[in-house]
Amino acid sequence: MKKVIITGSNGLLGQSLLNLLLKSKHSYDVYGFSKGKNRSGREDFNYTTLDVTDKVLLIDTVSKIKPDFIINTAAMTNVDACEDSRETCYKLNVEVVESLKGISKKLKIHLIHISTDFIFDGKKGYYKESDVPNPLSYYGESKLKSEQVLLNSEIDFTILRTILVYGKVFDMSRSNIVLWVKNMLESGKEITIVDDQFRMPTYVEELALACKIVIDKKVKGIFNISSDKLLSVYEIAQQIAEVFNLNKNLIKPISTKALNQKATRPAKTGFDLTKTNKELGFKTNSFKMDLQKFKETLL
Repeated sequence: MKKVIITGSNGLLGQSLLNLLLKSKHSYDVYGFSKGKNRSGREDFNYTTLDVTDKVLLIDTVSKIKPDFIINTAAMTNVDACEDSRETCYKLNVEVVESLKGISKKLKIHLIHISTDFIFDGKKGYYKESDVPNPLSYYGESKLKSEQVLLNSEIDFTILRTILVYGKVFDMSRSNIVLWVKNMLESGKEITIVDDQFRMPTYVEELALACKIVIDKKVKGIFNISSDKLLSVYEIAQQIAEVFNLNKNLIKPISTKALNQKATRPAKTGFDLTKTNKELGFKTNSFKMDLQKFKETLL
């Protein structure tokens, strides 16, 4: 039986991982860390209320559990908030990884860390794992630094880079692009969506599955996880409307410049998924196919 700690177990990916791993209780002994009470709606795992930025407490708690794997899903991901609150962002996105690296080295733990397409400048799109990062925002910078902590370490690690994660779990603390577009259109509200940024959204269930494959195969290194085709954010919204049978005419295109956002976003990210398909044996789907799967879970 593999002992697995999930940091940020109250989050979208955290709860999805709980739901997936706990389907095989004979294979995984699961521990969840998050701030506040357990919001997963499940009580069949070991939950600890924990502020992961408390280094002493984090290391002490991990040392007592002695896991085989840690999946680090805890992060500050609000791009504009990271620009404003750099110290908080650095603590959660970089220092926590440093703490986890230290204890992983000591106890020989395999650390699985979630990263982002925002480490790239968005000048070309379809980035390979080996492409040179050049973040445009403090959020992207912090996530790149977290990767460098692991790349310069001697521990067993896997970095899964991902893009625009969406889905739904028991108790959500924040929305995501699919739920937001769906809810707005269902309410008959007009929305403006950028048509000059390009992404490959990731269904959270697929990202959770990728984490499980890493555990089962003990795969190390960096892998890209997302849907398989680059779409403008406007096209993403259009496809959400199509799959959920909502009014596409309520979606109006807008330029990034007109939004005047605090943090700079990369224009075109997206991933080359060749390594993921080959080495992870992970089959990627189109955004529309994953959306259809997501829709079925809501019925």
